[in-house]
Amino acid sequence: MSQFPDEWTQEEFLREKSRLESEGVKVLLIDTVLGPLERIETVTFNPPQLQKEPDGSVFVFYCDTGKATKERLQEYRERFPGKHCISLHGGRGYWRKYFQPEAFGGEEESGKGERKCGC
Repeated sequence: MSQFPDEWTQEEFLREKSRLESEGVKVLLIDTVLGPLERIETVTFNPPQLQKEPDGSVFVFYCDTGKATKERLQEYRERFPGKHCISLHGGRGYWRKYFQPEAFGGEEESGKGERKCGC
């Protein structure tokens, strides 16, 4: 289903999130390791809640290194039909907290940056 690549870098994620959300597409950064990223909103991996998201939504999964989420992309795509599943290249280890979405027209998040998916 996905016309998207398997991985996005942080820069690609921020740019594409801004672009897609301006087109009405929901883009979620999904934490699979219970370690929210600083200065950006994340959603804790919770399959029953994620399945409620609208079809066409983009799910960007991250772990500590990006390796596990990339290896599990096929599983995520099977679990969430109708959603686009992507892995964040380098995971938490490559995340630069001061390289922020406002550079791409997004809004800066405050606080811990974590949101439980109950959308």
